[in-house]
Amino acid sequence: MKQKITKVWIDEKAVYIQTEKSEIYSEQFIDYPRLFHVTSTQLANFEYDNIGIRWEDVDEDLSYDGFMRKKTNETPLYKIFKENSDINISSLARRMHIPQSVMASYICGVKKPSEVRKKQIEQTLHEIGKKLLTVRL
Repeated sequence: MKQKITKVWIDEKAVYIQTEKSEIYSEQFIDYPRLFHVTSTQLANFEYDNIGIRWEDVDEDLSYDGFMRKKTNETPLYKIFKENSDINISSLARRMHIPQSVMASYICGVKKPSEVRKKQIEQTLHEIGKKLLTVRL
């Protein structure tokens, strides 16, 4: 059973969540370039619900599942998105017609995508790459 999140707050280095059992988890902004390179006003402008936190100004989402995952077991998807922070996870999920929270669960390793879903993610990333290769200035 998922734990209910009772509190969300930020400081200059991280975003924190507290569960109904008073457990506290955090994610460092340095791991999220879109959040790391914004103003303090933009960081403070977040909303949260029962699945995660949203920064509308910078189009960034963090799922609570990601806070609670083991940090030492980075998935291949996590590495791809960490190394290519300009790829917008929310936009990619919308393009694939899946919820952003599902994509986030795949990235942080909470859920494992099926072979069909892995191929869909790979194909979508390749399509984006092919479109970028056609750019001529």
